[in-house]
Amino acid sequence: MSVKRTSTRAALAGVAVLGGVLVAGISVERTPEGPRIVAAPSAAARDLGYRSTRDAYDQGLGAYRSGFYEIAIPALEHVVGRNDPQYRFFAEFYLARIFADNTGAQTDHAKAYMLFQRIADEHADIDPDDLKRAPFVAKALTAVALYVRDGLPEISLRPDQQRAIEYLRHAATFFNEPDAQYELSKLLIQEESERKTGLHFLQKLSQEGHPGAQATLADLLSRGRYVPQDHARALGLIKMAVETAAASDRLWIEDVYQRIYCGSSNDVREKSRGLVANWQKLFARPRPTVEQPFALGRRGDVAPTRVCSNGERLDLAPGGGVTDGRTGAAPSAAAPPPATGSLLPAGTSKPAIR
Repeated sequence: MSVKRTSTRAALAGVAVLGGVLVAGISVERTPEGPRIVAAPSAAARDLGYRSTRDAYDQGLGAYRSGFYEIAIPALEHVVGRNDPQYRFFAEFYLARIFADNTGAQTDHAKAYMLFQRIADEHADIDPDDLKRAPFVAKALTAVALYVRDGLPEISLRPDQQRAIEYLRHAATFFNEPDAQYELSKLLIQEESERKTGLHFLQKLSQEGHPGAQATLADLLSRGRYVPQDHARALGLIKMAVETAAASDRLWIEDVYQRIYCGSSNDVREKSRGLVANWQKLFARPRPTVEQPFALGRRGDVAPTRVCSNGERLDLAPGGGVTDGRTGAAPSAAAPPPATGSLLPAGTSKPAIR
C-alpha cells in the first residue's frame, strides 16, 4: 500500500468547517487567511480555580478515566484555554473522545470532529517513532476519516469516501495504526481491484488479536463472501473476538456470534474448538496504546439475552471467555489441527502489498 504523505495537511484543510462552530472552549472563526481555531476556557472552567495547568490536566484525565465526563470537560477545557503545548495536545484528544462517545450525555460529534481535525492537521507529519504522541495522532486521523466517510450534517460535512481512504492510508501505513488498517480494509474489500489487500489486512489484524477484524473476517467466512465459505473457521474467529472485544464493540460482535453459533452444527462447533485452541497459542493479544474511559461503550444491563431459535441460550462473559449453550460449561478443546497461521481456507490467494 502506498501513502501520499504530503497530501495529508491539504486533505485536512479541504474539510475544515467554516463559521462560528463552538467546540467546548474552542471556536472556529473565518479570517482572510482561512478558518482559524480560537481557544478560550469556558466560564465553568475559569470558575474552578485550578492551581496550575498540570493540576487541571490531572483532574481532567482522572475524571475521564473514571467516566465522570461532567468533571473532565471543564478541567480539560481549562487546559486547552491555557494553550500550554505540553498538555493542550492530550487535553484536546480526551475532550474529543468524550464528545465522540455515543453513550454519554455530553455527546457532540461536531465538537469531536473539530478537535480531532485540529490534532491531525497540526501533527500529521509527526515522527511515527514518537511513542508519546504518534499513537494519539493516528487515532485522531482515524476518527477524522470516519467522520469524513459518513459525513456530518450538522456542520454540512458531506460524505467523501475517497478522502476518508487517504486519511486511513496515512494512519495505517505511516503510523501503522491497527484501527485505521481495519477501517481501511473494510473499504478496500468492496473494490475488486483492492480486495486481496483488504483481506490480507483483515487476516493480519486477526492474527494480531484485533476483535473487530476477527468478527468481520468471521462474518465473511460464514457467508462465503469474498472468501470460500468455512463455518468452523468463522465460529472459531468470532469466539476469539467475543472474548477480547471492547465494551463499545460487544453488541455488534455478539450479534455476529449469535448468528454464526446458532447456525452451526455440533461437528462445526467441535472443529472450531480445536482451531481456537491452536490459534490462541499462535496469535497475539496486544495491549491498546491509547486508553479508553470506563464509560466508553458502557454495556451494563442493556445487553440482550442471547437465545437461538431452538431455545439454546448463549452465555457470554465479557473478557472472560465464551461458554457453550445449554450447560454453560466451558468448551473442551478438540485435538487441534496441524499448526498453521492462516485464518483463511487453503487456496485463498495472497495479495501483493503495495
